[in-house]
Amino acid sequence: MSLILHIDTATETAGIYLALEGVMIAAAINQQRHDHAKWIHPAIEQLMKESGFGLPGLKAISVTAGPGSYTGLRVGMATAKGLCYALSIPLITESTLKVMAAAVIRQNVNSPKSLVTLYCPIIDARRMEVFAAVYNEKLEERLTPCALVLSENSFKQELDSSVILFFGSGAGKWQSICHHPKASFGEVVSVGPAFASLSYSRYERNLFTPLAYAEPVYLKEFYTHPK
Repeated sequence: MSLILHIDTATETAGIYLALEGVMIAAAINQQRHDHAKWIHPAIEQLMKESGFGLPGLKAISVTAGPGSYTGLRVGMATAKGLCYALSIPLITESTLKVMAAAVIRQNVNSPKSLVTLYCPIIDARRMEVFAAVYNEKLEERLTPCALVLSENSFKQELDSSVILFFGSGAGKWQSICHHPKASFGEVVSVGPAFASLSYSRYERNLFTPLAYAEPVYLKEFYTHPK
Protein backbone atom coordinates (compact mmCIF):
# COMPACT_ATOMS: atom_id res chain seq x y z
CA MET A 1 0.00 0.00 0.00
CA SER A 2 1.77 3.14 -1.23
CA LEU A 3 0.66 5.94 1.09
CA ILE A 4 2.55 9.08 0.05
CA LEU A 5 2.51 12.55 1.59
CA HIS A 6 2.96 15.44 -0.86
CA ILE A 7 4.27 18.87 0.14
CA ASP A 8 4.00 21.97 -2.05
CA THR A 9 5.10 25.27 -0.52
CA ALA A 10 6.80 26.69 -3.63
CA THR A 11 4.23 29.38 -4.43
CA GLU A 12 1.79 31.76 -2.76
CA THR A 13 -0.66 28.94 -1.97
CA ALA A 14 0.77 26.01 -0.02
CA GLY A 15 -0.75 22.56 -0.07
CA ILE A 16 -0.24 19.15 1.49
CA TYR A 17 -1.85 16.13 -0.11
CA LEU A 18 -2.18 12.55 1.02
CA ALA A 19 -2.47 9.93 -1.71
CA LEU A 20 -3.01 6.18 -1.75
CA GLU A 21 -1.85 4.27 -4.82
CA GLY A 22 -1.51 7.57 -6.67
CA VAL A 23 -5.04 8.79 -5.85
CA MET A 24 -5.46 11.83 -3.61
CA ILE A 25 -7.54 11.03 -0.53
CA ALA A 26 -7.03 14.13 1.65
CA ALA A 27 -5.70 17.67 1.32
CA ALA A 28 -5.06 20.86 3.27
CA ILE A 29 -4.45 24.29 1.73
CA ASN A 30 -2.88 27.46 3.14
CA GLN A 31 -3.64 30.76 1.40
CA GLN A 32 -1.48 32.85 3.78
CA ARG A 33 1.62 33.07 1.64
CA HIS A 34 3.95 34.39 4.36
CA ASP A 35 2.85 31.77 6.88
CA HIS A 36 3.86 28.45 5.31
CA ALA A 37 6.58 27.65 7.88
CA LYS A 38 4.22 28.14 10.82
CA TRP A 39 1.37 26.30 9.12
CA ILE A 40 2.93 23.18 7.67
CA HIS A 41 3.75 20.95 10.66
CA PRO A 42 0.42 21.37 12.48
CA ALA A 43 -1.34 20.93 9.13
CA ILE A 44 0.44 17.62 8.45
CA GLU A 45 -0.41 16.37 11.93
CA GLN A 46 -4.06 17.33 11.49
CA LEU A 47 -4.27 15.88 7.98
CA MET A 48 -2.92 12.52 9.09
CA LYS A 49 -5.23 12.44 12.09
CA GLU A 50 -8.33 13.26 10.06
CA SER A 51 -7.45 10.72 7.36
CA GLY A 52 -7.10 7.92 9.89
CA PHE A 53 -3.47 7.19 8.98
CA GLY A 54 -0.36 7.67 11.06
CA LEU A 55 3.01 8.97 9.91
CA PRO A 56 4.59 5.48 10.31
CA GLY A 57 2.27 4.26 7.56
CA LEU A 58 3.85 6.56 4.95
CA LYS A 59 5.93 4.90 2.25
CA ALA A 60 7.48 8.10 0.85
CA ILE A 61 7.39 11.90 0.98
CA SER A 62 7.11 13.93 -2.22
CA VAL A 63 7.94 17.63 -2.47
CA THR A 64 7.93 20.29 -5.18
CA ALA A 65 11.61 21.20 -5.45
CA GLY A 66 11.19 24.43 -7.41
CA PRO A 67 11.40 26.86 -8.92
CA GLY A 68 9.41 29.18 -6.72
CA SER A 69 9.71 31.24 -3.56
CA TYR A 70 13.15 30.95 -1.96
CA THR A 71 11.66 30.77 1.54
CA GLY A 72 8.81 28.51 0.51
CA LEU A 73 11.12 26.03 -1.18
CA ARG A 74 13.37 25.87 1.88
CA VAL A 75 10.36 25.24 4.12
CA GLY A 76 9.04 22.43 1.93
CA MET A 77 12.38 20.73 1.37
CA ALA A 78 13.42 20.91 5.03
CA THR A 79 10.09 19.49 6.14
CA ALA A 80 10.18 16.66 3.59
CA LYS A 81 13.78 15.70 4.35
CA GLY A 82 13.17 15.82 8.10
CA LEU A 83 10.22 13.45 7.83
CA CYS A 84 12.14 11.10 5.54
CA TYR A 85 15.05 10.95 7.97
CA ALA A 86 12.78 10.38 10.95
CA LEU A 87 10.66 7.70 9.25
CA SER A 88 13.46 6.09 7.19
CA ILE A 89 11.48 6.42 3.98
CA PRO A 90 12.52 7.70 0.51
CA LEU A 91 12.18 11.21 -0.86
CA ILE A 92 10.58 12.07 -4.20
CA THR A 93 11.18 15.48 -5.76
CA GLU A 94 9.28 17.03 -8.66
CA SER A 95 9.48 20.27 -10.63
CA THR A 96 6.93 22.87 -9.53
CA LEU A 97 6.37 23.86 -13.14
CA LYS A 98 5.85 20.28 -14.28
CA VAL A 99 3.29 19.69 -11.52
CA MET A 100 1.41 22.83 -12.63
CA ALA A 101 1.44 21.71 -16.25
CA ALA A 102 0.27 18.22 -15.33
CA ALA A 103 -2.58 19.73 -13.31
CA VAL A 104 -3.85 21.86 -16.19
CA ILE A 105 -3.56 19.01 -18.70
CA ARG A 106 -5.44 16.78 -16.29
CA GLN A 107 -8.24 19.26 -15.62
CA ASN A 108 -8.72 19.80 -19.37
CA VAL A 109 -8.70 16.11 -20.30
CA ASN A 110 -12.49 15.90 -20.61
CA SER A 111 -12.88 19.26 -22.33
CA PRO A 112 -13.70 19.47 -26.03
CA LYS A 113 -10.57 19.09 -28.14
CA SER A 114 -8.99 22.50 -28.59
CA LEU A 115 -6.17 23.81 -30.71
CA VAL A 116 -3.83 24.00 -27.71
CA THR A 117 -0.71 21.98 -28.35
CA LEU A 118 1.69 23.28 -25.70
CA TYR A 119 1.35 24.27 -22.05
CA CYS A 120 3.32 27.01 -20.28
CA PRO A 121 3.21 27.35 -16.48
CA ILE A 122 4.45 30.75 -15.30
CA ILE A 123 5.37 31.65 -11.71
CA ASP A 124 5.62 35.32 -10.76
CA ALA A 125 9.10 36.36 -9.62
CA ARG A 126 8.56 40.11 -9.10
CA ARG A 127 8.56 43.01 -11.55
CA MET A 128 8.50 41.51 -15.06
CA GLU A 129 10.52 38.47 -14.04
CA VAL A 130 9.05 34.97 -14.05
CA PHE A 131 9.92 31.30 -13.87
CA ALA A 132 8.55 29.39 -16.85
CA ALA A 133 8.75 26.23 -18.92
CA VAL A 134 6.87 24.83 -21.91
CA TYR A 135 5.56 21.26 -22.13
CA ASN A 136 3.60 19.23 -24.62
CA GLU A 137 0.62 17.10 -23.57
CA LYS A 138 2.97 14.22 -22.71
CA LEU A 139 4.85 16.52 -20.29
CA GLU A 140 7.92 16.53 -22.51
CA GLU A 141 9.88 19.78 -22.23
CA ARG A 142 9.78 22.13 -25.18
CA LEU A 143 11.35 24.94 -23.16
CA THR A 144 13.54 23.99 -20.20
CA PRO A 145 12.55 25.60 -16.86
CA CYS A 146 14.18 28.99 -16.67
CA ALA A 147 14.07 32.45 -15.12
CA LEU A 148 13.39 35.22 -17.61
CA VAL A 149 12.36 38.84 -17.93
CA LEU A 150 9.14 39.14 -19.92
CA SER A 151 8.99 41.22 -23.08
CA GLU A 152 6.65 41.33 -26.07
CA ASN A 153 8.91 38.85 -27.83
CA SER A 154 8.94 36.24 -25.07
CA PHE A 155 8.02 32.71 -26.21
CA LYS A 156 7.98 33.95 -29.85
CA GLN A 157 9.67 30.88 -31.28
CA GLU A 158 7.24 28.52 -29.54
CA LEU A 159 4.17 30.65 -30.35
CA ASP A 160 5.04 30.94 -34.02
CA SER A 161 4.69 27.19 -34.37
CA SER A 162 2.09 26.22 -31.72
CA VAL A 163 -0.95 27.38 -29.81
CA ILE A 164 0.15 27.72 -26.17
CA LEU A 165 -1.97 27.83 -23.02
CA PHE A 166 -0.37 30.05 -20.36
CA PHE A 167 -1.32 29.81 -16.68
CA GLY A 168 0.01 30.41 -13.18
CA SER A 169 0.68 33.40 -10.96
CA GLY A 170 2.81 35.13 -13.60
CA ALA A 171 0.43 34.61 -16.52
CA GLY A 172 -1.49 37.83 -15.87
CA LYS A 173 1.42 40.17 -16.44
CA TRP A 174 2.43 38.21 -19.54
CA GLN A 175 -1.14 38.53 -20.84
CA SER A 176 -0.94 42.32 -20.40
CA ILE A 177 1.87 42.61 -22.95
CA CYS A 178 1.26 39.56 -25.15
CA HIS A 179 -0.41 40.20 -28.51
CA HIS A 180 0.35 36.93 -30.27
CA PRO A 181 -2.78 35.31 -31.77
CA LYS A 182 -1.67 31.82 -30.75
CA ALA A 183 -1.52 32.65 -27.03
CA SER A 184 -4.38 31.60 -24.76
CA PHE A 185 -4.73 31.87 -21.00
CA GLY A 186 -6.18 29.73 -18.23
CA GLU A 187 -5.68 28.90 -14.57
CA VAL A 188 -4.61 26.05 -12.32
CA VAL A 189 -7.58 24.79 -10.31
CA SER A 190 -5.82 22.21 -8.12
CA VAL A 191 -2.39 20.58 -8.32
CA GLY A 192 -3.11 17.82 -5.81
CA PRO A 193 -4.38 14.99 -8.05
CA ALA A 194 -1.72 15.59 -10.71
CA PHE A 195 1.03 15.84 -8.09
CA ALA A 196 -0.11 12.51 -6.63
CA SER A 197 -0.09 10.84 -10.03
CA LEU A 198 3.40 12.09 -10.92
CA SER A 199 4.83 11.03 -7.57
CA TYR A 200 3.26 7.59 -7.76
CA SER A 201 4.87 7.05 -11.15
CA ARG A 202 8.27 7.88 -9.67
CA TYR A 203 7.58 5.68 -6.65
CA GLU A 204 6.75 2.67 -8.80
CA ARG A 205 10.00 3.11 -10.74
CA ASN A 206 12.08 3.71 -7.58
CA LEU A 207 13.07 7.17 -8.85
CA PHE A 208 14.00 8.59 -5.47
CA THR A 209 16.20 11.58 -4.61
CA PRO A 210 19.10 10.87 -2.22
CA LEU A 211 18.48 12.83 0.97
CA ALA A 212 22.09 13.97 1.24
CA TYR A 213 21.94 15.65 -2.15
CA ALA A 214 18.35 16.91 -2.25
CA GLU A 215 18.10 20.68 -2.48
CA PRO A 216 15.68 23.24 -3.90
CA VAL A 217 15.90 24.29 -7.54
CA TYR A 218 16.01 28.07 -7.22
CA LEU A 219 16.98 29.10 -10.79
CA LYS A 220 17.76 32.41 -9.12
CA GLU A 221 18.28 32.78 -5.38
CA PHE A 222 16.75 36.16 -4.58
CA TYR A 223 13.08 35.60 -5.26
CA THR A 224 10.61 35.88 -2.39
CA HIS A 225 6.83 36.07 -2.49
CA PRO A 226 5.55 39.20 -4.29
CA LYS A 227 4.04 41.77 -1.96
